[in-house]
Amino acid sequence: MNVTFPPVRRLTGELTPPADKSISHRAALLGAMSDQPVCVRNYLDSADTNSTLGALRSLGVVCEQRPDELLVRGTGLRTPAEPTGTIDVGNAGTLMRLLPGWLAQVPGAVFHLDGDESIRRRPVDRIAAPLELMGARILARNGRFPPFAVHGAQLHGIEYALPVASAQVKSCVLLAALSTDEGATVIEPSPSRDHTERMLLRAGASVQRDGDRVTVGNVDELELDELVVPADPSSAAFFVAAAALVPGSRVALRDVGVNWTRAGFLRILKRMGARMEGALEEPGTLHDSEPTSTLIVEHSSLSGTDVGADEVPLAIDELPLVALLGCFAAGETVVRDAAELRVKETDRIAGVVDGLRGLGADIEATADGFVVSGNGGLRGGRIDARGDHRLAMLGAVAGMASREGVEVVGMEAAAVSYPGFRDDLESLVG
Repeated sequence: MNVTFPPVRRLTGELTPPADKSISHRAALLGAMSDQPVCVRNYLDSADTNSTLGALRSLGVVCEQRPDELLVRGTGLRTPAEPTGTIDVGNAGTLMRLLPGWLAQVPGAVFHLDGDESIRRRPVDRIAAPLELMGARILARNGRFPPFAVHGAQLHGIEYALPVASAQVKSCVLLAALSTDEGATVIEPSPSRDHTERMLLRAGASVQRDGDRVTVGNVDELELDELVVPADPSSAAFFVAAAALVPGSRVALRDVGVNWTRAGFLRILKRMGARMEGALEEPGTLHDSEPTSTLIVEHSSLSGTDVGADEVPLAIDELPLVALLGCFAAGETVVRDAAELRVKETDRIAGVVDGLRGLGADIEATADGFVVSGNGGLRGGRIDARGDHRLAMLGAVAGMASREGVEVVGMEAAAVSYPGFRDDLESLVG
């Protein structure tokens, strides 16, 4: 589906972005691992998160979707049912990398996982390595791609240094650690989102952070009652960027999650000169809850910036927007140490660079990022979403801020994380 987004005079108003995708995945999964029913309020209704519910149902979990809540009746920590067929993860990379941390704990069981064409290009060797050190076996296509099989075992604890900062790999190891006698420690090269640690802490698990080390201990069972999912800061980021770029704009975004491990983009934007109000969580804290805030953003004059290794994991999903902002900023904007972008739903470095260059940007790709020279904005034109939800939404924002508008090829991809994106964006056109 091709959709054209013309330039707009201003964006005004307020809205609540959809529920956090990362937290929704984890809430359903930990609910499935719990012994008692778990009520999840504000669970995201999207293609990715519905793939998680479908996968859990195939493991014997009851997921009852009600108008204002999701009720998860789990199987318990160590007793997921062994399905007769393949577990379909759809396009959900988070599900693909977290779920094996639970499944690997079942001795003698074999679980087969597969997904769509996009997911088959996303590597699983980074979760296979630690799980095999813990005693499980992972058999993947060509040694690193889906479809793959998880052979469960009696796992033992490890101390594992992540080669690359990754919340998904970290979470997989921490979930697998729950059934080990020794527990497990993950050493991060730099901080990554900590939703799994917070939720495990809330569920009664022993979770400790000491600098770059995160340790989870053995637990007999997980106990959760009610979880409330905040609005997704990665979804809110598109409105934040749009308000900062379109002259005359002022937009309020309610109930946005401002966990310090997810607010990297907001800190980058403020450094670029954005006019933004709203309290952000202080770095270094570990709680069993997720803080929220109302963000108010106005059109701003921006300056280029440099984003490197320490900030990349905390803004990984929003880095395409940093490239877009760089097109309108004075000076040069550089993103480096972001090779992880090449193994997302698509090669996001190539997708962003090719897409924005086609709209008039002065942008060059590097091996692990990109360099943007601000030239006063974008002409407009046509951009291919390449089946990537974030590139689709990037194109829409670029169109509204451009001089001539942008036609987005494959706009339907936005439904992976944000089915109502177009309606919400157009509701702010004054």
